[in-house]
Amino acid sequence: MRKEYDFSTSRKNPYASKLKRQVTIRLDVASVDYFKGLAVEMGMPYQNLINLFLRDCAVQKRQPVIQWEPGDPKATAAK
Repeated sequence: MRKEYDFSTSRKNPYASKLKRQVTIRLDVASVDYFKGLAVEMGMPYQNLINLFLRDCAVQKRQPVIQWEPGDPKATAAK
């Protein structure tokens, strides 16, 4: 390994901005705990696992099935 490297002629990776995008998303505690538990079993970071799961859903073009429980405040707010 060199003591010093010369990066004066280097250039940025043109694909770096297309690799991942940082977003803020609010997830309930139960969902995060579920993925954290799975991630420990699989030996990977939970955020990577959530990303893989969402990517698989997008590739498979899965549509969510949402069924509100009777009396759930979210059910009346959605109307």
